[in-house]
Amino acid sequence: MLTEPLFRPISAGTDGFISVEFNGRPLTVPGQGSVAAALLAAGVSRFRSTPVSGAPRAPYCMMGVCFECLLEIDGVANAQACLVTVQPGMKIRSQEGARHAA
Repeated sequence: MLTEPLFRPISAGTDGFISVEFNGRPLTVPGQGSVAAALLAAGVSRFRSTPVSGAPRAPYCMMGVCFECLLEIDGVANAQACLVTVQPGMKIRSQEGARHAA
């Protein structure tokens, strides 16, 4: 029988937090998990815009299926933020409009 919780809360202290840059502004985010989870925990709610209407988009499935979390991470466009592990010093930018083939 399982007695340990499957999930643990993000620490309220500074232990386990790292610094990244999102759209040119510094953010302190949880240092464990994906870029998408870290940005959501830091209060970021808009990751990209749609190519047709410009509507704001944010992570949906968190497992790499929906492509709603596309960002530019350290100069690499079209990165699925839910599949990239957050690292100290990352430079992350919103991806606006249509994706461009690399």
